Amino acid sequence: MAEQKRRDYFLPASILIAALLISVSLVYSAGKRSGDGGTASLTGGAGDNERVVQDSSIGNIRPVTREDHILGSIDAPIKIVEFSDLECPFCKRFHVTMQQVVAEYGDQVAWVYRHLPLDSIHSKARKEAEASECAAELGGNDAFWAYIDRLFEITPSNNGLNLALLPQIARDIGLDQGKFESCLESGAQLAQIVSDIEDAENSGARGTPYSVIIASDGKKYTIPGALPFERVKLLIDQALESNR
Repeated sequence: MAEQKRRDYFLPASILIAALLISVSLVYSAGKRSGDGGTASLTGGAGDNERVVQDSSIGNIRPVTREDHILGSIDAPIKIVEFSDLECPFCKRFHVTMQQVVAEYGDQVAWVYRHLPLDSIHSKARKEAEASECAAELGGNDAFWAYIDRLFEITPSNNGLNLALLPQIARDIGLDQGKFESCLESGAQLAQIVSDIEDAENSGARGTPYSVIIASDGKKYTIPGALPFERVKLLIDQALESNR
């Protein structure tokens, strides 16, 4: 009788332990995928960036013009339009990757930067985006790139940057701090941020960083996350080959 009772207790206990082990395994696997992924989602959290696809359907992306923030030549055969959030840790990582791309490919690739602050998880990112636009207004394209380079260098990401440092960054890159502060307080750059956000949504962005490679033959390739340089290089080489 006692043996029967032990068996009766042992079976449900075994089932419970097995269920707990499976749950832990699933949580670990999900966490591992999120950690290995490279996007901050528009709905919060981390997304999966394992797919890299050619996508000819991205027809609604705004054409690249001289009004864009471009690192490289507008006449480059490959343009990479990146939608980015200045407080996104994956964007911080991908910024370094894109710097490698520009160094590697020279005048074959133009890097185009557009804003996609994820307000729901990075409440400071929109003001930082405005700050970068003020830098561009006061110092042109070079000042814009110098500003975001420095901001990405010092921010710990995930709303970790003290917004009081924004004028100091402007001063550090040689801008007039008083004029910068006036620009930032005016909110005059907000319309540009909103325009970029709308462009990102129309282009299929669901998180940051989200990038679109546009080849001169019109083919488009998405980079849905902070892929490492080696993965991005493969896709750029594919786009360059299609142009020949």
